Amino acid sequence: MRARQLEVFIAVMRAGTVTAAARMLNISQPALSQILLHAEDELGFTLFERVKGRLRPTPEALEIFADAERLSAGLEGLRRKTTDLRLGRTGLVRVAASPPPAMAILPRAFTAFRAQHPEILLRSHSAPIAAIVDMLRAGDASLGVALDDRLPPDIEAEVIGSVGFVCLLPAGHSLQKKAELTLADLAAEELISYRGNTRPADELVHAARAQGVALSPSLEIDASISAIGFVQAGLGVGLVDALLPWRQFAGLAVRPLAAGPEFPIALLTSRARALSRADEMMREEIRTACSAVLGEHRAKA
Repeated sequence: MRARQLEVFIAVMRAGTVTAAARMLNISQPALSQILLHAEDELGFTLFERVKGRLRPTPEALEIFADAERLSAGLEGLRRKTTDLRLGRTGLVRVAASPPPAMAILPRAFTAFRAQHPEILLRSHSAPIAAIVDMLRAGDASLGVALDDRLPPDIEAEVIGSVGFVCLLPAGHSLQKKAELTLADLAAEELISYRGNTRPADELVHAARAQGVALSPSLEIDASISAIGFVQAGLGVGLVDALLPWRQFAGLAVRPLAAGPEFPIALLTSRARALSRADEMMREEIRTACSAVLGEHRAKA
């Protein structure tokens, strides 16, 4: 029994007459009767007997009706799901991001996305860039956001912005009197910054060399957010990305790094895996959120 024949059979079973069933399905009575006849021809038995202007189900029709309803419900669910997928109204979107964009960009992107698509499940992973690449390859994340665009060839990196550095000072530090700091100001300080062979560390090394400044962190970190506790404890001055909302943390004075380098904010995808429609919509929200966050940073500078 074909899908349309199944639909007609169930309508007639529920309505009891061809007229009512045709009205339910918004088709003509002759068209419905023709579909019903074709169904009976293909099945090889009669589904209804005409009794005083009504259609009485045969024993065979009663036997298959429950199964027909279950099958119809499944088909209807499939139609809804395919429509929702086409319109981006259902599914799962998984985004892996390093801590700065996870805290500064994703909340804004997720809020905008949720307002339009409340039924789609969102999943956020905070991870270093090596783990983000592994997740994209394995399909555990469909989108990634990181502060580096130097990725393996199977990972596509779309640069959606760039960000500079700020200095985190412990409360009462002598450099607080300055509105902004330079790399030269930090040369004599106990420095808390990125470990070597990372994109931020490389950018700082090149900038310091160009400015004739020697920078050597006394405390190396993998993720910029981990600098907070160390700076609050008075272990040194943090030199970290400007993307995180640093001013929300107590016990820190935040100063921009003048004439400092910038490094990219990249939106990552796997070249081997196609994005769903929901993924595509989230990608656009991330672009928009990044632009808005960076615009606010520029306005405050």
